[in-house]
Amino acid sequence: MWSARAPVMPARFDACAGASADFDPYILFLLGLGAVVLLVSWAPVGLKRLPLTLAILCVALGVAVFSTGLLAFDPDPRTWDTATERLTELVVIISLMGAGLKIDRIPGWRSWSTTWRLLAVAMPLTIAATAWLGWSGLGFSMAMALLFGASMAPTDPVLASDVQCGPPGSGDEDEVRFGLTSEAGLNDALAFPFVHLAILAAAGGLATQAGLTDWFSIKVGWKLLAGLGAGWLVGKLLGYLLFRSRRGGLSKLTDGLIALAATLIAYAVAEVVHGYGFLAVFVCAMAIRGTEREHDFHQEMHDFSDQIERLLMMLLLVLFGGALANGLLASLTWTDALIGLAVVFVVRPVAGLIAMIGSPPPWRERLLLAFLGIRGVGSVYYIAYGINHGDFGNSERLWAVVGFIILLSIIVHGVTATPLLARLARRSDACAAPDFPADAAPANPPASKNGD
Repeated sequence: MWSARAPVMPARFDACAGASADFDPYILFLLGLGAVVLLVSWAPVGLKRLPLTLAILCVALGVAVFSTGLLAFDPDPRTWDTATERLTELVVIISLMGAGLKIDRIPGWRSWSTTWRLLAVAMPLTIAATAWLGWSGLGFSMAMALLFGASMAPTDPVLASDVQCGPPGSGDEDEVRFGLTSEAGLNDALAFPFVHLAILAAAGGLATQAGLTDWFSIKVGWKLLAGLGAGWLVGKLLGYLLFRSRRGGLSKLTDGLIALAATLIAYAVAEVVHGYGFLAVFVCAMAIRGTEREHDFHQEMHDFSDQIERLLMMLLLVLFGGALANGLLASLTWTDALIGLAVVFVVRPVAGLIAMIGSPPPWRERLLLAFLGIRGVGSVYYIAYGINHGDFGNSERLWAVVGFIILLSIIVHGVTATPLLARLARRSDACAAPDFPADAAPANPPASKNGD
């Protein structure tokens, strides 16, 4: 008789069956990266008619993927502090190159008056008010409150792409878009001295004259001048090689990859001479653009820079969503959330409106300039940089508040920015249109050829 027994499965089949239950993290990473690339390529077209942005979608994707538990990797910035600093640094400098290449307007005191107002008035007011909220409302130490204020100062050049100028030469540069683009290009560097001030406070140097002298002379004076000079020199040299060299310029022999080369060289040169690399990259882009303002190669450089920026930005946002899923906001209290709401809805808008008092733009444009101060990747960089270079103690609550503000900004500004700017553009077009119907006869018709 035949005895009943379980069939013997081949060893190879058993191995395959066992492997199907285990997911290789590397393969899952490749799958996720491919999904992000598809989002970067296709989602902007599909989201045009929806109250969503690519940034919101990527954060939601990160939350969904990391909530499943399939990935053992925890992208919490508190754990990966050095990697967070370096990755956000790379994304910001690539974004700054793209922002500099976008701007068609020639730099000048009057033509850039909106920019100077936002930088000289709105940014310091935002830092001071946010630091005060951190100190009095959240109970932060003076050093951590200063770091909190400095991290909330920049209008993020990465997440603000939807409110920035269009590509070079496109003409999509109204006062609101120009102001936000130029502000984002410069305040990432101009907020840096306040991060160093926070680091100095953490070391107890605010009470010493030597510490304050070093901060003012080196961290403010030299680093700003060195960054400005390094960026201008690198930009002028690359501009000459691209457009003015003996053989008519090398722009026809190269491609958009030059934008990445210019970004890395300008940043590295500035850092070598102890200047602010963020400032150098933006100034470098402006100098390249100014060498031959109407050349088509600017468009090619911008497009390449924009693609790299969007890819890295989306990857960061997926990781940010993963950090949210793994408890980045776990220590957030109701007080913290109220402070975060105040930073987004009160501090920046009020500081922006104060800065724009007496400025030429209509009140609607001033209101948008004040409201659309998007917080994002630059804030993460400053927090990571400060914590890696200073002794601030337990930073878990600081990360929670900053993470909440960034999430709030991604949602609120992401949903409202495009409709608000579209409405402003329609109103501007209506004001510029003639009062009579398009098919009406002109008031003084030209005489006919027959003299009638």
